[in-house]
Amino acid sequence: MSTPVDDPLSRERSHLAASRSALRAMREDVEALDISDVTANWVNAEVLAHQIEERVKALADLSDTPLFFGRLDYLHAPAREEAEGAEGERFYIGRRHVHDADGDPMVIDWRAPVSQPFYRASKKDPMDVALRRRFGYTGGDLTAYEDEHLSDPAEAAKTSRLLQQEIERPRVGPMRDIVATIQPEQDEIVRSGLSGTVCVQGGPGTGKTAVGLHRVAFLLYAHRERLARTGTLVIGPNRSFLHYIEQVLPALGELTVQQATVEDLVAHVEIKGTDDATAAVVKGDARMARVLRRALYSHVTMPTEPVVVVRGSRRWRVPAYELEDIVRQLLDRDIRYGAAREALPQRVAHAVLVQMERSGEAPDDRVQDAVARNTAVKAAVKAVWPAVDPAKLVLRLLSDADFLAEHAEGILDEEEQKAVLWAKPARSVKSAQWSAADAVLVDEATDLIQRTHSLGHVVLDEAQDLSPMQYRAVGRRCTTGSATVLGDLAQGTTPWATRDWQEALAHLGKRDAVIEELTAGFRVPTDVIAYASRLLPHIAPGLTPVVSIRENPGHFEVRNVTATADVVGACRESLRHEGSTGLIAADARVPELARALTEAGIPYLGPGEETTRETRLTLVPASLAKGLEYDYVVLDEPRAVVDGEPDERTGLRRLYVALTRAVSGLIVTHAAGLPPQLASP
Repeated sequence: MSTPVDDPLSRERSHLAASRSALRAMREDVEALDISDVTANWVNAEVLAHQIEERVKALADLSDTPLFFGRLDYLHAPAREEAEGAEGERFYIGRRHVHDADGDPMVIDWRAPVSQPFYRASKKDPMDVALRRRFGYTGGDLTAYEDEHLSDPAEAAKTSRLLQQEIERPRVGPMRDIVATIQPEQDEIVRSGLSGTVCVQGGPGTGKTAVGLHRVAFLLYAHRERLARTGTLVIGPNRSFLHYIEQVLPALGELTVQQATVEDLVAHVEIKGTDDATAAVVKGDARMARVLRRALYSHVTMPTEPVVVVRGSRRWRVPAYELEDIVRQLLDRDIRYGAAREALPQRVAHAVLVQMERSGEAPDDRVQDAVARNTAVKAAVKAVWPAVDPAKLVLRLLSDADFLAEHAEGILDEEEQKAVLWAKPARSVKSAQWSAADAVLVDEATDLIQRTHSLGHVVLDEAQDLSPMQYRAVGRRCTTGSATVLGDLAQGTTPWATRDWQEALAHLGKRDAVIEELTAGFRVPTDVIAYASRLLPHIAPGLTPVVSIRENPGHFEVRNVTATADVVGACRESLRHEGSTGLIAADARVPELARALTEAGIPYLGPGEETTRETRLTLVPASLAKGLEYDYVVLDEPRAVVDGEPDERTGLRRLYVALTRAVSGLIVTHAAGLPPQLASP
């Protein structure tokens, strides 16, 4: 039987097909561009060719990704400029703008002002929207729609079934965008301006990571030209996490955002060693910046001899007291060590030129440059303000007890100085057993000498685990830009974990940042988050617990098991469901569980490896679980997770992270007793 012509679903499918055809035409138009007559040289040609290539990539039509996910029918036509040139009262909302051959929009970018009511409109404030339609997809095929008549007082407000299905849809592979499910409180953060820094405190499943990524996409839309010049960067806690999120921005058509870990940013030296917790805490303390500054500027010495510059038959003498005034002026200006060192010979040369002018000569800039390069001037600069290698400076601080004591006096006590000193001093920068915390110190010293390049916007995810010195390292990358800081104080699992966002933002250099809190849980099932929240009074007292708004309560079970085979059995049960499964365990337990899975014939992956429909189980060390999500989780031996950390609070926080990785179901297995903090409140 043929489908009736007036069938709404048929019409929407027709619009989808037409939109895909229009997008294909847009892509073909870009591919057909002939730049041979518009480029003056090969450099311009290469740049333009690269821009065209990027534009072609951005116009890719992902077959399994809906081109549009919603529709707005307005009571009145919105302002022309807000509608991107569209006329009428109906707009399809999607991941990117699509227009027809005449330039009229067929799909409106979700970031455009006219799209905002799709996320914000409600019965109380319909924002001039008569109807909001959501679409349901199976793969890339439009299979359902759901209408919400916002202006009809007779229609009761109801929870969107399609919205719930999209939130709870099983996942295989990397993180996907949430552009179809952004909630009003999330949208407010996403659309906040470029000039301000935003800090988002969000518990598990509140969507803070997705909000941060979508904010980048929005800022690139609203300020593309500016951010194209200044650059954007997403910073994650580890490579596994970055791999997990790397497809979100490309799915939204954004291909220019760089991704890195903090370790990548400070990779001035090769990491070969590790610190114990005590040493790492001291090295990560912001006071180390003062120690480094003292140590660096100790190389500046006041001149005791005059500089004599010989030019032809004339000798020009700059006395020591005048040189000292120049050095003190540069110190008082508080500019970078390297910049001041570069300015010093010019200042000395200027003093010589003043004498020349007084004697009746008329020297120009070329003469000043020549004097600045004079052998006597260069020798004086080398003696007074010598060049300093940042890695060698840190090497000496950590190797030479007397040098450290001299510059840490009144800043670090004796025990703290002993904690950071290397037991075996290194002979060179290359042979040193640098730790991750040492690399951050080298980065701080590098910035004291030469200013770090600042980007337009930086997203910092899982920020709660950064030390004050790491915050400073990130802050250097956005001194003239803004940042989006994402984290959860309850998930801090380092000895130096953030205790207070205001303090962290001060270290970042963003004291005026706005702190937003997300407490509505969209991903973690109600029973699971309620169970994990039993730990909050012990790990983050005063923090608001996440309240799950999921209609589907999910599956939750705590099992007392007797053998590793029972854990493998729980994995088999989880794999019977659609979607991904994560087996999370204390790091020390991972080898035993890996052997058990292999013997049972169950294929598995490691964190960061992309799941497939054939291999849907990931074996995850608890130390790498942060930021990852799985449809089903089997958590092995909670007590071992806690005991695997240097102190109980850190261990309980690690357990809180592990407990909250499940989207649809969680099975907790234990042979040993459970931590008492998980007992019923």
